[in-house]
Amino acid sequence: MRIFLDANVFFSAARSDGAMRQFLDALMAGGHELHADMYVVEEARRNLEAKAGGAGDALEAILRRVAVAHVAADKSLERGLPLPEKDRPVLAAAIHQKCDALVTGDRTHFGALYGKTLHGVTIYSPGSLAEAVLA
Repeated sequence: MRIFLDANVFFSAARSDGAMRQFLDALMAGGHELHADMYVVEEARRNLEAKAGGAGDALEAILRRVAVAHVAADKSLERGLPLPEKDRPVLAAAIHQKCDALVTGDRTHFGALYGKTLHGVTIYSPGSLAEAVLA
């Protein structure tokens, strides 16, 4: 499965060697492909710098195992997505990269979409994706 990771997933995995990092390791060990783009990577870097200084090395180690697209998705993919403007590029990137899943811990903006499929991408919380693919 091709899985797009939101910035908050990177933040949690880089901040501590805990459950989120183990989750990503388990996904990769299971043969799943992890994807991102520079939009979410830069957001993760900004948040780590502001809230968890010193976690940049851990983030870079994680990113070495993730396919990171350096070209932004076409803005036309964002039209009509049922998300706030700042979150539309995340789902648009997952669509553009032909991912099967988008995993995000952002319940505020994505929670109503958990379990739904938009343009071929199913949106999951980390827990629901773990249940779906690791159980």
